[in-house]
Amino acid sequence: MNNFVESLAFLRIVASPTLIGLILGWLIRLAYPGNTGTIMGYSVSVLGFIIGIIWGVRVWRKQSTVTYMAKIMATPELDNKDDEVDSTAKK
Repeated sequence: MNNFVESLAFLRIVASPTLIGLILGWLIRLAYPGNTGTIMGYSVSVLGFIIGIIWGVRVWRKQSTVTYMAKIMATPELDNKDDEVDSTAKK
């Protein structure tokens, strides 16, 4: 089960640069019609996927991908909001 959660976090890390690469590749494809634009667009898309894999593997080796995603998704400024509301209500 732990490997499943790790792999989902890994896929989320890989998906971000892949999506950016796909969007940039699509824009390049629209800007340069013909074979040149197609090759450049696909190349940028594949490059985004490769960068995503490299980034995901680096995170996985350095720390757990789940830990990394938890750090990114954390909102420390909202963690103590209930305590602040309670302390101002008591005054």
